Amino acid sequence: MTTKVFLLKREALKPGEVTRVELSGCPLAVYNVEGRFYATHDICTHATASLSEGEIVDGDLIACPVHDGTFHIPSGQAMGHPCTVDLRTYRVFEDAEDVYVDLESEAEEASSAI
Repeated sequence: MTTKVFLLKREALKPGEVTRVELSGCPLAVYNVEGRFYATHDICTHATASLSEGEIVDGDLIACPVHDGTFHIPSGQAMGHPCTVDLRTYRVFEDAEDVYVDLESEAEEASSAI
């Protein structure tokens, strides 16, 4: 069963931006990648750092603000040294005005290779 939880208004996050949203004690990094929204766990798997304080690079990678390791935003895959453990991703739903997340489901992209 899908449980959609409100994340934010679409207009609150412009393309190329990332923000932190905390839901039920779960810190999420929410991204707008060229108009499409994604959500991952906000804490880097390599070091205790908030990915929402990082920068989106090369279109769809998030760079950790501590060691510059990178993750592929849609799939959560660790892409750049020193990160080797993938991020937890969450399924995101969008409508004309709002963005929602299902905290029980991984993003569809997480199960497919890049």
